[in-house]
Amino acid sequence: MKVLQYIGLDTTGVTAAYRKVVAAIERDDFAGAQAKKLVSHSHAKFYRARLNDADRLLFSLVRHGDEVCALMLEVILNHDYDKSRFLRGAVIDEARIPDVDLAEARQEAMQDPTPLRYLRPDSTTVHLLDKPISFDAAQDEIYHLPAPLIVVGSAGSGKTVLTLEKLKQATGEVLYVTHSTFLARNARDLYYANGYEHPGQDAVFLSYREFLETIRQPAGREALWRDFAGWFDGVRVGFKGIDAHQAFEEIRGVITAGSAGVCDRAAYLALGIRQSIFAAEQRPALYDLFDKYRAWLAAAGLFDVNLIAQQWQSLAAPRYDFVVIDEVQDLTAIQLALVLRTLRQPGQFLLCGDSNQIVHPNFFSWATVRSVFWHDPALAERQALRVLTTNFRNGTAATRVANQLLKIKQQRFGSIDRESNFLVDSVGGTTGQVALMADKDTVKRELDRQTRQSTRFAVLVMRDEDKAAARQHFGTPLLFSIHEAKGLEYDNIVLYRFVSDHRAEFAGIAEGVDKAALEVDSLEYRRARDKSDKTAEVYKFFVNALYVALTRAVSNLYLVESDTIHPLFDLLDLATGGAVQVDKAARRWKTGRRKPASSNCKASRNRPRRSGATSCARRRYRGRSSILIKPVSSW
Repeated sequence: MKVLQYIGLDTTGVTAAYRKVVAAIERDDFAGAQAKKLVSHSHAKFYRARLNDADRLLFSLVRHGDEVCALMLEVILNHDYDKSRFLRGAVIDEARIPDVDLAEARQEAMQDPTPLRYLRPDSTTVHLLDKPISFDAAQDEIYHLPAPLIVVGSAGSGKTVLTLEKLKQATGEVLYVTHSTFLARNARDLYYANGYEHPGQDAVFLSYREFLETIRQPAGREALWRDFAGWFDGVRVGFKGIDAHQAFEEIRGVITAGSAGVCDRAAYLALGIRQSIFAAEQRPALYDLFDKYRAWLAAAGLFDVNLIAQQWQSLAAPRYDFVVIDEVQDLTAIQLALVLRTLRQPGQFLLCGDSNQIVHPNFFSWATVRSVFWHDPALAERQALRVLTTNFRNGTAATRVANQLLKIKQQRFGSIDRESNFLVDSVGGTTGQVALMADKDTVKRELDRQTRQSTRFAVLVMRDEDKAAARQHFGTPLLFSIHEAKGLEYDNIVLYRFVSDHRAEFAGIAEGVDKAALEVDSLEYRRARDKSDKTAEVYKFFVNALYVALTRAVSNLYLVESDTIHPLFDLLDLATGGAVQVDKAARRWKTGRRKPASSNCKASRNRPRRSGATSCARRRYRGRSSILIKPVSSW
C-alpha cells in the first residue's frame, strides 16, 4: 500500500518508530503495525497504529482512482486521543477498539465519494483542507516561494487551495479578501476544516465590501448595476448612442479605477485606444455622464466602491502581516491599492486570478496589476507571474468545451493578454458528459425529478434577476447567479438559458469564427488587428460568464436552451441529446432535515469553526459537494 504523509505531521521524538510503522503498512502488514479501527461513521474513518507503549499514529485510507493509499495524519502522545485535532474530543477505549480487517478497510475506502483527484507521482506529501490535496510541480514551486507572488490560474487550477495553504505559512494578523461573499465564506470554512488551528495567527476572511467596513462604515448603500441602469434610463435621451452597461464599466473600470486617483477630464480624453472602452469622440459625453453620476450618488444616498477607495487611502492604517487577494480580476486597481495599504510590511502579499473569469465591470489587466507595485512600466513588465495551467476540477468533457470556448474567444477577439493565453489540461480523472437539452417541460420535469434533492447538483443562471424563472422549474435550493458561482463546484451543473436569453450577444461572439480553425491544441498569442475595435469589451461579460459556468462542473453539464441550433453550439461541438446522470447514492435533502439557510444569515464572519459548530455560516451549504451540513472533519 502506498503511504502518503500530511505536510503538517510532526514525528519529533518518534521518528524511528514511525518509520517502522510506515514500512509495515507499505507491505500491507497491518497486524505488524498493530493497526486498529478508531472511528467509523458515514463521513470519516480513522485508524491508529502503535508507535510504542504510550504513543499512537493516526491515519486514514484515501482512494485515488483504483488505488487505496494510507495517509499518515497525526501523532497522538500518551494515549491522549481527546487532544487529537482530527478526533475532536472523541472518547477512545483502547481495550475495546477492533483490529483492522484490511480487505474490509480497502472496500470502504473504494466507496469514498470524494477521492483524491490527483496524486503527484514523484511525491508522497499531501496538503489538507476539507480533503487531502496533492500539489503538482507548479503548485509546489509556488508554495515554497517567498512573497510577493502573483499567480495566474485557469478555472479549476487550485488557486484558492494554494492561497489558503500559503496563508498557513504566515504569522500574526493575516487577511484573505475577495470580491465574492460566497467565496470568502467558503474559503474560511475550507481553511478551518479538520479542526485546523494556527496558534501564532489571527486570520480573517472578508468580501471586499466587508473589508471596507473594517476601515469605516460607508454612508448609504452601494450603487449596483441595477441602480445605475434605472438611473440611466432617466437620462438616456441626453446620451444617445451610449450603451448603459458599457458606460457603467467605463466609469467603474476606467474613470474611477486608477490607483493614482480619479481621472480628470483632460486625462480621460487623452487616454490611448486600448485604455478605454469608448472611442475618442464619445469620451466627452462619457465624462459628462460621470459628472451627473456623482451628483446622482449624493442625491440618492448611494456610494461607489471605487470612489470610497479613492477617498479612504489615508484611512487605511497598516494592520496585516500578510494578505491574500483571491480572484483579483474582480477588483480595480484602486481597490487593490486600498487593501495593500493595510500591510505592515510592503510586499507581503499573494494575488491570484484569471482574466477569462472577469464578470465585473473593472477593465482589468495584468499590466495594471503590475503597475500598482512597480511604477516603472519597463520594470513592471519584467516581473514574473506564476502560471497554473492544469485543471484538477473538471472532467475531460467539460474541459473540452471550456477550451473550445477559449479558442472561439481568441479567434474572435484576439488574445486578452499574454498571461492567460493558454488552454488547460484536465487531470481530474473523470470523463463526465456535456449535454445540450431542449427547453421543454418534459425535459425540465425529468431534470428536476432526478436532481431536486441531490446535494451534488446545482443550477446556474446568468444574472440574479434570472433566478425567478429558474425557480419555476427547479426545486433545488442550490441556485446561483454567475456572480455567486466563483469558487464553487458541483458534480452536476445545469446552465439554464445562458445562450437562449442572450441570442444576439452570443451570435456576435460566434460571428465570423471559422470552425475548422478551432482544430488546434494551443493558443498562439495575437492581439486584435484593429486597436479601435471594442467588440471584446461589448461581449466580455457574456463569454466570460459562460466560461465560469462551464467550469463549475466536476462531472456532468446540462445546458437547457430553447435555441438549440444557435451557431455557438455548433462551434462548441454540442448537439442535443444525453441523459441525466446523477449519483443515486448521493446524500439528499430529507423531509424535516435542515436545508440551506437564506443569504441574509448574519453569523459571526471570522470565528474558526470548531467541532459541533452550528452557526448559520456553517449550516449554509457553501457550494462544494464535500462540505454540506456535516462535521468539518469529513473528507
